[in-house]
Amino acid sequence: MSTLTLWQRPFNRPFDTDRWVRDFFGPATASDWRTPSSGFYPAAEITKDGDDAVIRLELPGIDVDKDVTVELDAGRLVVHGERRDEYAGTDPADADRTLREVRYGSFRRSFGVPAHVTGDAVTASYDAGVLSVRVAGVYAGSEPRRIAITK
Repeated sequence: MSTLTLWQRPFNRPFDTDRWVRDFFGPATASDWRTPSSGFYPAAEITKDGDDAVIRLELPGIDVDKDVTVELDAGRLVVHGERRDEYAGTDPADADRTLREVRYGSFRRSFGVPAHVTGDAVTASYDAGVLSVRVAGVYAGSEPRRIAITK
């Protein structure tokens, strides 16, 4: 019985499988332990294309014109925005009959860039649910140098 008790403590209520599944797959909140600081955290991929870096973020179902901002500030490339719940405000009785695996809410992703990168070097495009941000010249002149170790 002690194992069952350990599972009960994090949820602060008697163990109820249906409620546990609904809570786990339901919308996340800002204090949720499953996600970093919000309900929606887009996956990112950074690839090297010559001297450029291309950052791709998965943002399906988002209106990038009004809900996404890309900024370059103090050596940080910041992408932030919000995935809005199109069903918010519907009949509350439907909430108990709905299984939702899609996360909604605001997000913020931040990437460090070298000091020589300016705002003119950054371009962004959106196609098929993927935001691509190209940062020109990130890898220019960044050949690795071997450092001698003295004894």
